[in-house]
Formats: sequence, C-alpha cells, structure tokens
Amino acid sequence: MKITILCVGKIKERFMRDAISEYQKRLTRYVKLDIVEVPDEKTPDHASEKEEVQIRQREGEKIFRHIKNDDYVIALAIDGKQCDSVSFAEKIEQYGITGKSNVVYVIGGSLGLSETVLNRADEKISFSKMTFPHQLMRVILMEQIYRAYRIIKKEPYHK
Repeated sequence: MKITILCVGKIKERFMRDAISEYQKRLTRYVKLDIVEVPDEKTPDHASEKEEVQIRQREGEKIFRHIKNDDYVIALAIDGKQCDSVSFAEKIEQYGITGKSNVVYVIGGSLGLSETVLNRADEKISFSKMTFPHQLMRVILMEQIYRAYRIIKKEPYHK
C-alpha cells in the first residue's frame, strides 16, 4: 500500500519539519509514504466569505491535480468521523486487505478544504472538534499513521 499526504502549504518552522522528517523515516519500514505539498493562496486580512470560498476553490484545483481516479481519498475535516487510535489502525489495515492500494490523506490550508474536495473524498475524518494549524495537523496525522502500524504489527508503543 502507498500512502500520500496531500497538503496545502509549506512547513516553515524547523521544529515541525524535523518532526515530519522523523516520522517519515520511521514509517519507511511499514509503508511507502509520499508527502505532496501544493502552494497555498494568500488570504487577505478580513477576507469576505466569498473571497474565502474562492481561495478554497483555487487550492482545491491544485489538490485535484494530484488525485487519481483510483485513489482512496480521506479528507481531514472538522466535521469528519472521529475514532480512537486502535480503530484508526483497523481502518488502515482494512484499506490494505480490501485492495485500496493508493490512500491519499488531504489536509487543507488555513481556510480548510473546498466543497469539491470534500465531495470527492471517500471518507472524512477528524482528529478533534478543535481547530489545529494545518502544519501541526501534518505532524499529528503522521504520528497516528506510525502508531497505527505499530498497533497493526503488535509492536510496543507508548499509550
């Protein structure tokens, strides 16, 4: 199975890049993992709802350039389904068993994901009802994928 993390924006902070790099290195023994970044759009201060929708749409168009028809797309969305780490691991294991060979997790920019991206998603998940910066969400997602593989392989990992 191949997992792609498709995200809007670059990681500017070194400590975040270091954490992402560490989890990317750890995950190489379990899965082929790619990270694809698409440029974010500038959001003016006090942007109107209409401007925000247009920004999400433009970012969505960039996201779609990296999604293939046979990809299983999972959007990270605040209104997505929540699960614990064990059920998250079970989902990842099921993707492999049921032949979902290309799984793409999509993390939107600071304004979230466009409706077209959310509608294309095969699944929507949420890690919390709280809002996290999209850069931090990438670290959290990678840690949970790593934790999932440790659970699947019945290897110890802190609880």
